[in-house]
Amino acid sequence: MISRSALSRGSQLALRRPAAAKTAQRGFAAAAASPAASYEPTTIAGVKVASRDDSGPTTRLAVVAKAGTRYEPLPGLTVGLEEFAFKAGTQNTNKRTALRITRESELLGGQLQAYHTREAVVLQASFLREDLPYFTELLAEVISETKYTTHEFHELVENCIHEKQAKLDSAAIALDAAHNVAFHSGLGSPLYPTVDTPTSSYLNENSVAAFANLAYNKANIAVVADGASQAGLEKWVEPFFKGVPATSSGNLNTAASKYFGGEQRVAKNGKNAIVIAFPGASLGVPHPETSVLVGLLGGVSNIKWSPGFSLLAKATAANPGAEAFAHNYAYSDAGLLAIQITGKGAAVGKVAVEAVKGLKAIAAGGVSKEDLTKAIAKAKFNLLSASEVSGTGLVHAGANLLAGGKPIQVAETLKALEGVTAEKLQAAAKKLLEGKASVSAVGDLHVLPYAEDLGLKV
Repeated sequence: MISRSALSRGSQLALRRPAAAKTAQRGFAAAAASPAASYEPTTIAGVKVASRDDSGPTTRLAVVAKAGTRYEPLPGLTVGLEEFAFKAGTQNTNKRTALRITRESELLGGQLQAYHTREAVVLQASFLREDLPYFTELLAEVISETKYTTHEFHELVENCIHEKQAKLDSAAIALDAAHNVAFHSGLGSPLYPTVDTPTSSYLNENSVAAFANLAYNKANIAVVADGASQAGLEKWVEPFFKGVPATSSGNLNTAASKYFGGEQRVAKNGKNAIVIAFPGASLGVPHPETSVLVGLLGGVSNIKWSPGFSLLAKATAANPGAEAFAHNYAYSDAGLLAIQITGKGAAVGKVAVEAVKGLKAIAAGGVSKEDLTKAIAKAKFNLLSASEVSGTGLVHAGANLLAGGKPIQVAETLKALEGVTAEKLQAAAKKLLEGKASVSAVGDLHVLPYAEDLGLKV
């Protein structure tokens, strides 16, 4: 534990911050003028670490654990592990109560959050960069000394899970269904269990604690920092993560992903959704054509009062009542390029038809030079803004480290995007259409088209 009290520490920080602000101001111009730096990987005391430092005044620090829904041995364990961290006052450790953690973090102006993906549970702290020691210690304490108590599980964790289950919409269910037909188990497991999933048979405080013991060890975690120097991390990760177990007594299910393809349809009241998906680009494997294809398919326009140049933006403009966008879901050993459409049934069906027509037009070589230039620029922006806007850079860097690779190299990736030609894009689209698609429809199935109606192979 840091010996000074949180209050006295806050007073000392207040005195230091004017000097820190001056230092940060000197660094702003240089940081703004240079491209986004790549994360630099290293290993500190047996822990995989990646960092990048833009000399800004704030830091984001995350522990990325190989504990996503892909790896859970029983349904619901990933969300149970997530909800026990920084949620609803449940984060009691052997050293600190949830109240104390909350009050200390607030005194330092920090923000704590926990979330999960299909491959990882992420515990993240955002704070002023001079508070790196406190939050490094806190994250290490949370993964190694959390109390998984019975009363907190039944009174808090279960309620949080039920509230989120009630909010699952057609778009989320359709995306889960597309993953399921694409990968079956593993990556095909739902990101969040539905209300019909029999989690009560598997999910309790003891099973969550057992899963935490499997997941929270040095072999299965990566520490990723955005806005911290590698020297600073070396100074604090080594002493604070000393108590994290090196390995666990059991093993996670790490079977390699396999793509299958297929179709799934779910009747549901309310908004309608269709997902049209194909094999996409995985993490760490250069495939710039996929990124440019996502930019060309697009979706919601970035310019107000204009439908934009992208194929999906034009399709939704011509069919009011529907929204659509394309995204490549990249995982450690697979990817899923998905076109997601939501809205009124008839409009959703028409946009789905137009989306497939657009893909076939690309495969036939119908991409203009101007649209290709715009798509490449959009792909560059998506790459450079991923970490700053959404924080996905932290998660992807951690996932790459856990998979035995290295974080994405920004300069190399930008150069690869510039090398995408109309011919390469045509070949990529043609390959997708020649293979099996993964199609899901949720909503009014009387209106929503089948994959065969769209001219797709499943």
